Amino acid sequence: MKNHYVFVAIVALMVQFAHAQFTLDGEFRPRAEYRNGFGSIIPDAADAGFGISTRARLNAGYTTETYKFYLSLQDVMVWGENRQILPYDQNNSFAIFEAWADVNLGSGFSTKLGRQVISYDDQRIFGGLDWAQQGRNHDAALLQYKKDKFMLDLGLAFSQDYSDPTGFRSIGTGYNTTGFFTYKTMQYIYLKQAWESVTGSLLLLNNGFQKFETDTVTPDGVNSLQTLGTHLDYKKDSFGVAANAYLQMGDQVKSAYLLGLDVTYKASQKVGVGAGFEIISGNDTSTAKSEAFFPLFGTNHKFNGFMDYFYVGNHVNNIGLFDVHVSANFTLSETSSLAVTALNFSGQKELPSGEKSLATEVDLVYSKKFKGYSLALGYSQLFAADGMYELKGVTKANASNTQNWAWAMLVLKPKFLN
Repeated sequence: MKNHYVFVAIVALMVQFAHAQFTLDGEFRPRAEYRNGFGSIIPDAADAGFGISTRARLNAGYTTETYKFYLSLQDVMVWGENRQILPYDQNNSFAIFEAWADVNLGSGFSTKLGRQVISYDDQRIFGGLDWAQQGRNHDAALLQYKKDKFMLDLGLAFSQDYSDPTGFRSIGTGYNTTGFFTYKTMQYIYLKQAWESVTGSLLLLNNGFQKFETDTVTPDGVNSLQTLGTHLDYKKDSFGVAANAYLQMGDQVKSAYLLGLDVTYKASQKVGVGAGFEIISGNDTSTAKSEAFFPLFGTNHKFNGFMDYFYVGNHVNNIGLFDVHVSANFTLSETSSLAVTALNFSGQKELPSGEKSLATEVDLVYSKKFKGYSLALGYSQLFAADGMYELKGVTKANASNTQNWAWAMLVLKPKFLN
């Protein structure tokens, strides 16, 4: 930890030598959560959870004619996780969230190298996952091209862990870090074109996940997973339509797909409404390969309900999802708003019992801006159907009658130097 404090001090000292190209800003974001069925059905005999976490970031940027440099330091702290006068951070959450250089190659080309957030379109496949206090980043190299309303990104990544003695060999590059779709290799092409009212993008993505021989120690190549698809966005006057269509296939996956459509309408200056659906393919146990789609590195909390019952560290190789939703956004004043969303969930495939119906969820979010900071309050309630109890492995008789979640979040983003 001493090295971390020295590093922060060096960044702070740079301020006195800064010119117009240097920026220094931060973020302080505490969030309190009451969890009584968040992520899964809570049994009647279990107590609800409550806790407060804080995300603190210090961001420094430097821009010249030939390159940009950006550094973001981050710590995620749960209140009370460390005992008094503990000489070290118990959860070791201090990290460099971003550290990249963007080098201008001329003629519209540039290359962005290092730890960075990769986010495209509505963040369905690639997103920054900003809701999560830790966020999501990638160690990658991007070759980028931009001209007028067209852009093209070529992304490459190769993951290794030198601190793992089994991963740093004189021969071979076995990668033992697993979980949450952590990949060994990644290659993708992303293209986007904007017109007057329509924007369209195309993504071709290949991920390689380390596989091992039967001794579970010796590396044995990678399992490849390909994801390809498009995002389309149409906006004109008060009307908007957004669509997603993606396919997945690979060594362990066969013909998985995601289809989504959302329609929005600005009914007045203060009221906006929307409706849509999303179909995510599920697994058929009669086939040798999985047919279940997984949205990989997207900001999944944004989709399929804020209570995170689906595709947030869960629901992998499962029955898929059919999500129908309606929403309304109300502008209450120049500084406050209220968003209301109702969602109905069913499985794309049947559960062993033959049941498909899963749940209905209602999400409420109130936002208020103050001078220099903002406040957000949220409440969600899940009304479980019989299929949800079967899916989550909790019987209806043993489940709590109320499944809900509430939260409050304060956000401060001070700009120390522009």
